[in-house]
Amino acid sequence: MSTEGVDKGRRRFLTAATSVVGAVGAGFAVAPFVMSMMPSARAQAAGAPVEADVSKLEPGQLLTVEWRGKPVWIVRRTEENLKELPSLDGILLDPESNADQQPPYAKNVYRAREDSKSYAVLVGICTHLGCSPTYRPDVAPADLGPDWKGGFFCPCHGSRYDLSGRVYSGMPAPKNLMVPPYKFLSKTVIIIGDDGGAA
Repeated sequence: MSTEGVDKGRRRFLTAATSVVGAVGAGFAVAPFVMSMMPSARAQAAGAPVEADVSKLEPGQLLTVEWRGKPVWIVRRTEENLKELPSLDGILLDPESNADQQPPYAKNVYRAREDSKSYAVLVGICTHLGCSPTYRPDVAPADLGPDWKGGFFCPCHGSRYDLSGRVYSGMPAPKNLMVPPYKFLSKTVIIIGDDGGAA
């Protein structure tokens, strides 16, 4: 009986087994390099759009959500708030929102989408030094004066913004609050960080 056939079979088996083990080993060696080029789940989540349910938000109330590590305010303005906004133009630094602080569809007195102007969607960071202003919906309080129709007050250096996030003249803040890209997915759900490429 010849042993030549057994040796060839064994040689083929060992060659195939070595090739498979080598390929698996190469895959394990390359995987960390490939994975390091892909963004982590945390990094993807940091820039991902977020949804906000506004179904329980009453007129005059504010809801805060986090987007890209920043607070985003959603304020449901009252009919009275909406009527008052144009009357403030004379005491605001940039009443027509000429600075690039909002998407084109929010370049109006409400700084909101025309079909949902009762909702203000604003990044809650002062444009002066990055403090977070406080929501002050009260009208003409003693500490803010008779011109105050409700809005946001920054306790760090005194900057004031109206309920559209427009900064008052003579304040340390140089620009209006930022309006992030957003759209309504339904009558009660807003997605922040995605406007579907709307202009």
